[in-house]
Amino acid sequence: MQSQQKHKNIIKSKILFLLLFIFVGNSIAIHAQKEYVVVLDAGHGGKDPGNLGNGYKEKNIALKVALKVGANLKKYKDVKVIFTRKSDVFIDLWKRGDIANHAKADLFVSIHCDSHTSNAYGAGTFVLGLRGNKKNLEIAKRENAAILLEDNYQNRYEGFDSNSAESVIGLSLLQEENLDKSLAIASLIQNNFTFKLKRNNRKVKQDNFQVLRETIMPSVLVELGFLTNKKEGRFLNSSSGQTKMANEIADAIYNYIKNQKLNTVLEDVTSKNYFDEVEFKVQVASGKNKIATKSYNFKGLKNIERVKVGGYYKYYYGNSTSYNLVKKALSLAKSKGYKSAFIVAVKNGEKISVKEALKMQ
Repeated sequence: MQSQQKHKNIIKSKILFLLLFIFVGNSIAIHAQKEYVVVLDAGHGGKDPGNLGNGYKEKNIALKVALKVGANLKKYKDVKVIFTRKSDVFIDLWKRGDIANHAKADLFVSIHCDSHTSNAYGAGTFVLGLRGNKKNLEIAKRENAAILLEDNYQNRYEGFDSNSAESVIGLSLLQEENLDKSLAIASLIQNNFTFKLKRNNRKVKQDNFQVLRETIMPSVLVELGFLTNKKEGRFLNSSSGQTKMANEIADAIYNYIKNQKLNTVLEDVTSKNYFDEVEFKVQVASGKNKIATKSYNFKGLKNIERVKVGGYYKYYYGNSTSYNLVKKALSLAKSKGYKSAFIVAVKNGEKISVKEALKMQ
């Protein structure tokens, strides 16, 4: 009798595993086929030259970099690229966001160059937010000033004053639900600038850029560097410099897309409870500090679980009943810098050995 029951359990487990395998395979296939729409926005244009540090034109550099980013991304079959402008024309700020919204874009990236009265230098990336210091406010005011060049701006931006701190800070967060994803792509871009190109790191910051406020998807604004700095201005005005910056933006965008695909598959699988008693997950961190489980606190990893054990908090990623999927999650966690991450197994809320868990399945 016991032998027959054991045999039935083995058959049942195999059937359930086969169903899970089919489901996971279908999920991966579906999300692999999804076309990700990326809108690239070259700042300024036409009657709006942007900043003219050292005689260089921001509008020209932004356009050349945007076109190079697009050329890189078009190599991927699962990416569709849309430009807000492909030539030296003036595009209203509201229209740039409108283009992305109508295209149902998955990501919006606006490209600019910075300026300053000092010899400041370095690349920075911005997401929409109310947090920001006085220096960030000045950048936002300069970029938002293009509003005054638009036809009928008084009605479209009623009460807005590009030189007023109250107007800038008073802008609402229309895409607050996309903040995590915006921070994730911003971090990838900024890390590429900093660690691959060795540009001075001006970090990821939050502020109120009107062009970001108009979008309803994850959005970032990239400041490639300072045209007012002679050395950096020459670099950004050169074909070589533009190519290098564009390559790293494109690389970050495609890595972001790959992360979104994997996260989506993991979400699909973990929403289905095929094996109630056994679950695998990746422990990425442990400590006494209680950290918000936002992706920007965990190097872009989403769906982090926080569990309190005694006086410590443990942070887990990639929860799934599939050991193979969690192995992929482990590889991703390690690639993000969590070199000491490892897989744990849980049965009915209690931690068990991974070896024992695999035997059960």
